[in-house]
Amino acid sequence: MNNSTFDQLLLATIKNDEELYGTPYTYLSIFLTSIEPDATNARFLPAVLIEDEDAKLFSCRKLTKKQLVSKYQAENKVIIGKSCVVNCLEYGSDDWKKASKTVEKVIELANNISISELIQVPTLYPLEDNKYGVLTGHRRFFALVYANGYGSASQFKVYDSKPLLIKIKQFQENASREDLPQYGKLKAFQNAMIEIDTLNTARLKLGLKKMVVKEIATNLGVSMGAFDNYNVLTRYSSVISAYEGGVNISFVRAKKIVLDTELEYKKKYQKLKFNVEDRRKISQEIENALCGNKEIAPPVKPFKIKPIKSASTIRTLLETNILSLDMGIQWDDIDWNDRSAVSDVMTKVVEILESNNS
Repeated sequence: MNNSTFDQLLLATIKNDEELYGTPYTYLSIFLTSIEPDATNARFLPAVLIEDEDAKLFSCRKLTKKQLVSKYQAENKVIIGKSCVVNCLEYGSDDWKKASKTVEKVIELANNISISELIQVPTLYPLEDNKYGVLTGHRRFFALVYANGYGSASQFKVYDSKPLLIKIKQFQENASREDLPQYGKLKAFQNAMIEIDTLNTARLKLGLKKMVVKEIATNLGVSMGAFDNYNVLTRYSSVISAYEGGVNISFVRAKKIVLDTELEYKKKYQKLKFNVEDRRKISQEIENALCGNKEIAPPVKPFKIKPIKSASTIRTLLETNILSLDMGIQWDDIDWNDRSAVSDVMTKVVEILESNNS
């Protein structure tokens, strides 16, 4: 949809007093190969989804990483398939680290899916050529690929058409969830506010007034207090960068740091209003306060392995040198600093031992 078409639809919707957000939906079983993730979503992973046969060949070491990258043009991306994840981003880079954290969560979700049902299914909307875009639930979608294979089908919440204000819709559906990363929520708020500005521009064209703060909060589906928290925390890029880098404190506490820093700066330099240079300096001070405080450093994430069902498996793990067993695992090739890779290998070990014991 080009900008002119979007503007016309938005103006017509407002003029006719039609519902902006209430797109009808139903629950459908959709093949994963028909689904396209949204690259503009804050929780998007630059992933390449591979066929189940190739994932199997790679797991059996009959297909190398180099061959896989070449076949799927997966340089600087993350390869995901059934029981298969390969982080092909530059090792040790910030992007590699962020992707690794997302992969850890994807594998954790996949392990849960393998033993129980997915409680909250991803949300889709129709595209052209019988394809579907992901509105919310990118990690859950990738987890379905990892758990069941790219060629499988699953249940999804599917809107009858693409929501007109898609970023507002994404924020509405995600804001109330406590388990989502704070960085993703802040980016989703920024994207939603861009659409709020577009909506206000359309209202002015029709001779209507801009929405007041209370109306904006209502449209976003949050309380006035929550809206104020988001509004304060997105004033400075350093706050979003801190959360992206792993800072893990509540929005309320981060908001206090921002407001206290602004107040101290006003008093120190006798400022009533901030110019661009003032905001740059304040942003730097906020970054120092958020990232330089050891108390708010992100906790070390534990390793995740598949739940063990057999006592015999536990006994084997305690009594046997696992490294000496013929499991088809190249132990020397494992990056023991990569928590995701180690968790993945240990999950595979448990699966093999459980299979042998059964």
